[in-house]
Amino acid sequence: MAFLNSRDIGIDLGTANTLVAIKGKGIVLNEPSAIAINNDTGEVLAVGHEAKEMLGKTPSNISAIRPLKDGVIAELTATGLMLKEILNKVCRKYAVARPRVVVGVPSGITEVEERAVEESILQAGAKEVYLIEEPMAAAIGSNIDIAEPSGNIVIDIGGGTTEVAVISLGGIVISNSLRIAGDELDEDIINYVKKEMDLIIGETTAEQIKKEVGCALPLMSQLEMKIKGRDANTGLPRVTNFTSTQAEIAMRESIWKIVDVLKITLEKTPPELSSDIMEKGIALTGGGALIRNLDKLLSMETGMPVYVSEAPLECVVKGAEKTLENIEKLRSILVNSRNRRRGE
Repeated sequence: MAFLNSRDIGIDLGTANTLVAIKGKGIVLNEPSAIAINNDTGEVLAVGHEAKEMLGKTPSNISAIRPLKDGVIAELTATGLMLKEILNKVCRKYAVARPRVVVGVPSGITEVEERAVEESILQAGAKEVYLIEEPMAAAIGSNIDIAEPSGNIVIDIGGGTTEVAVISLGGIVISNSLRIAGDELDEDIINYVKKEMDLIIGETTAEQIKKEVGCALPLMSQLEMKIKGRDANTGLPRVTNFTSTQAEIAMRESIWKIVDVLKITLEKTPPELSSDIMEKGIALTGGGALIRNLDKLLSMETGMPVYVSEAPLECVVKGAEKTLENIEKLRSILVNSRNRRRGE
């Protein structure tokens, strides 16, 4: 059966953000993975940006949550409702009905988690669902020729997981998935601020700190920003300064775990592919790629060139979109390529 371009949708179902691309149109939605629900009626009050603004601020009759954790579905019902709202929004705007969907998932996903993703998207109105491992999608979205007989390596640092994969001849030769990424770095900052500064801050402030002054190595010129929180001793609001040096110290332990998982992957890589990687370098994708000096730290510790992919936050969804353009050719890379043609 032939499919219209507009009926094919790529999704990066991320812990922090959900991105949607329509084949031939590119990215049409980029919203936080958040939903607000009325606990009394079950009504969806908001999704995306609006729901994220409500996190930590709701009365008892409203739940504002991020339904994905560590790259996978933590709240199945809420995720299903969020996806339904997102797909309905896209389908209404672009006149799409019962789309075929390719969705990026962590390489360490279990069969139970895989089924949860599939069911949520089918219930949201999709005709067929195909899963692609995030590092493979990120490689395709970074314009890496995954089919060539030489080694490429991608490290994708998202909100919930860090994915490292060595790719050759259209397949993943070796991969590692670490459930430490952007969210864990935010948590590190929250804990540091509480312990060292007696100040209690929320996730939104921690994320802002990471983006504005976060770094993996000390900067030549220190950055500084004002942060607001609640004084742990008095319980009153307090404003103070926070520096890039403090951010580097706060995130150091988790960042070194990311360095270690990359090293472990490289140590297990066949020597023939290692020489290819040394020549081409390591592709760094995902939101974590934007942390200042992370590419330098990874390069120093591995002795290999590291480059940040163009638009690193968009690599997975672009890869999902490109997979749709060549789905018959790339069918072998799909996680559920046993391809239960679902929903028909």
